Amino acid sequence: MNEFIAHILVVDDDDRIRSLVKKYLNENNFLVTTSSSAENATQKVLIIKFDLIVLDVMMTGKSGLDFIKENKRTIDTPILLLTAKGESNDRVEGLEIGADDYLPKPFEPKELILRIKNILNKTIKRDQKRIIEFDNIKINLNKLLIFKINITEKIILEKMINTPGKTFSREEIGKLIELDKERSVDVIITRLRKKIEIDPKNPKYLQTLRGAGYVLWIE
Repeated sequence: MNEFIAHILVVDDDDRIRSLVKKYLNENNFLVTTSSSAENATQKVLIIKFDLIVLDVMMTGKSGLDFIKENKRTIDTPILLLTAKGESNDRVEGLEIGADDYLPKPFEPKELILRIKNILNKTIKRDQKRIIEFDNIKINLNKLLIFKINITEKIILEKMINTPGKTFSREEIGKLIELDKERSVDVIITRLRKKIEIDPKNPKYLQTLRGAGYVLWIE
């Protein structure tokens, strides 16, 4: 199995474009995660440090420019903007507030790949890699960037990210962090949800499976 070149987040509210970009990137040996909104993308960048973000400017709700303004102070991930052909103002503003490059729509797949590789060649650090392999993908643990969590929470979250879709019982989590009280595990999970979920009371990512334990879902 070949190692992925890089992990890219594709953010676009157009299902067709999002699927096509993912297809192009997968065919060129990139690991791809997708988001259909700026809000969803914000949640994902709080959990995973991506190598690059392909970001549409014009989206329903918050725009790509809004995403950059809200997140650029806390992430250093390079950004490639997808812009409408005639929207020069958006391109200029995007570059001014922190985007690394832009690509007007419609675009050729080859140009998309070339622009991405050009950005990565300037920014990606290839040393000190720590690779975890499971099923059909590899994850580089050095690309995990977790904000505002303590070491106990980091141990739990990192373990869950490395075993996607696996259900962890309270007992398993307790052994992981050397804690033997199930109620204390529940308190830690609740605290962690408050840091990674938009609505902690209705979690989208760190979910409870009644009678079984907890599972982390990331697309």
